[in-house]
Amino acid sequence: MAGNMWLKLDNAAKLYPAVKTKNWSNVFRLSITLREKIDAEILQSALDTTVKRFPSISMKLCKGFFWYYLESTKAPHIIPEKPYPCSKMTPRDLRKCAFRVLYYENRIAVEFFHSLTDGNGGLIFLKTLAAEYIAQKNHIEIPYENGVFDRREKPLNYELEDSFLKYDGITASSRKEATAYQIHGTKETNDFHNVITGIVNLDDALKKAKSYGVSLTTFLVSVMIYSIQQIQDSKVHNKRKQKPVKVLIPVNLRNYFKSDTLRNFVLCITTGIDANMGDFDLSEIIDIVHHQMKLQLTEKQMRAKITTNVRTEKNKFLKILPLFIKNIGIKIVFSMTGEKKSSITMSNLGAVKLPDEMADCVKRFDFTLGVQYTGSNNCGIISYKDKLYINMIRNIKETELERLFFSNLVKLGIAVSVESNKKG
Repeated sequence: MAGNMWLKLDNAAKLYPAVKTKNWSNVFRLSITLREKIDAEILQSALDTTVKRFPSISMKLCKGFFWYYLESTKAPHIIPEKPYPCSKMTPRDLRKCAFRVLYYENRIAVEFFHSLTDGNGGLIFLKTLAAEYIAQKNHIEIPYENGVFDRREKPLNYELEDSFLKYDGITASSRKEATAYQIHGTKETNDFHNVITGIVNLDDALKKAKSYGVSLTTFLVSVMIYSIQQIQDSKVHNKRKQKPVKVLIPVNLRNYFKSDTLRNFVLCITTGIDANMGDFDLSEIIDIVHHQMKLQLTEKQMRAKITTNVRTEKNKFLKILPLFIKNIGIKIVFSMTGEKKSSITMSNLGAVKLPDEMADCVKRFDFTLGVQYTGSNNCGIISYKDKLYINMIRNIKETELERLFFSNLVKLGIAVSVESNKKG
């Protein structure tokens, strides 16, 4: 398969190679924990079979004169778990393969460079890989449903499309936003990433969100804003000097536009408070976030955001610039309109559903974002069966945000059990 297929980067994917640095690349992780220890030989066999079904994921990143592009490559060798999740992918790594498959005890993890796919595409890939592994190990048939693909079916053309170009509209939206408050601290040595996972009873969290009349995502984002406000209050005592506290929320555009692409089809919205207006209690924040999200999460607003991004890509002047000049420009724009406009990213992939034949073998799922380009914290959320898994990652030593966020949930009557990957 290697060398016989190439793809242009989709509209969202063009950003990630341009802004990667020596110490940062946009990597996210999805993992599945099974009830039995992983057999590495069977996992490699399952991966070799699965990648044939996902040509847009089994790719390496290549550099052209005008743009980066993706070229097909063979399945990577699976590797034992690294010391911490979402470690950067070096240019050399990306030139070989832009994703990696890791295993540890009962867990299979896939880490993707974001140019390949988004959380939705990544989850389908992981579920399909795990289904193939379980089928081979236990000699059972698993039906092709709930996001488990037929590994022997030919890839379908619409799975490879750039859906951003398909839904380009007439009116573009503005990228102008105020710079947000960001948490900084003592950087970890050797780029170590701390992950603290809060495990919550899903029903308890849903009931609490419902008591406020909002969605689970709105509720969790509001508690995060409230927690970051507490940190800013402790560090910046003069309210007039405080910055807005905002959360960046990736939105799955497949919920608004017809698309079955396995590539990136996500855009982000921000929601938050102007902290210098005064102290906001949690109920106020929930109301604000609920209404801000209602205003932004419409098909028309999303299409305007798509149009803004696609217009930049279609700019005739930009098209003819060599890649190294484009990269400088994209980096400048990203530093002005990117992650500095939010305090943290919170991405909720929602509830994972599996075929019954497979579900009995699976204990849990986890979703972990890489740390931010400029900030130090990020948060990935996923639920499976009756549990909600909140993975908070950071590249600083201080645990203040996690402590406050999970304490605030406990104060609201939601029990949280906490796990950590901390060294020593």
